[in-house]
Amino acid sequence: MSAVSETARIAAPGNPFTRSVRDSLIVGKRNLIRMSRIPEMVIFGLIQPIMFVVLFTYVFGGSMKIDGSTSAEGYKNFLMAGIFAQTVTFATASSGAGIADDMHKGLIDRFRSLPMARGAVLTGRTLADLVQTALTLLVLAVVALLVGWRVGTFHDTNAGKVLAAFGLLLLLGYAFTWIGALIGLSVRTPEAATSGGLIWLFPVTFLSNAFVDISNMTPWLRHIAEWNPFSATVQAARVLMGSPGQSTSEAWPMQHSVLASLLYSVLITATFRTLAVRKYRSATA
Repeated sequence: MSAVSETARIAAPGNPFTRSVRDSLIVGKRNLIRMSRIPEMVIFGLIQPIMFVVLFTYVFGGSMKIDGSTSAEGYKNFLMAGIFAQTVTFATASSGAGIADDMHKGLIDRFRSLPMARGAVLTGRTLADLVQTALTLLVLAVVALLVGWRVGTFHDTNAGKVLAAFGLLLLLGYAFTWIGALIGLSVRTPEAATSGGLIWLFPVTFLSNAFVDISNMTPWLRHIAEWNPFSATVQAARVLMGSPGQSTSEAWPMQHSVLASLLYSVLITATFRTLAVRKYRSATA
């Protein structure tokens, strides 16, 4: 009787958009409960970015020239925007692996048997991943403060701008999870989704302004880095957080980094959500 009641509740008539939002939230809640029951998923997700913070800060801290200085403090504050951006984008791999695992276990087929919005399964999953990413970013910010990261030390900023910077970072992370969702739907095993989700992330994150000053790159590499969506978000975060090493490039994404970051994220989300939902429908047909 409870199963029938639940199905009837989900199938209840109403506005299609409202039903889609409700179904997405139900699936998102299911994934959050699942994550809470597997704490090692959250713990391992925290270890990698913390290692990057510590290693980059203390290994490269005194050897990188930022704004004409090799100050370890300067590089530390320059680095954090890149580490934050890398953290939110690397969550893509776990998102793709989770969807591939659900496909492999037949869970997606069970969802398909319910009278629910098709896109809700993927939207719910990406929203749950966004919540986990936000928690990871919060812990990482605390660790960064402990190792000496400070906002507004080199340029003026305020709390509103800093929150806006984290908002842009999370928006980029959410956009990239849709790329992970598409990868997860396109492979046969979670292991393949993890590998496929990481392969393309390394050139995207390292061929950027996240860890080095792109003005020192060869011209053709510099142009790629300047128009990299990842670089735009890193530059926007540095501008809003008042960090050193803000690019002086004349490329449009670097000159209008906040707007460019927003446009890139919206475009990536719209494009890959459409492709992922279409792939989901064909994969479960």
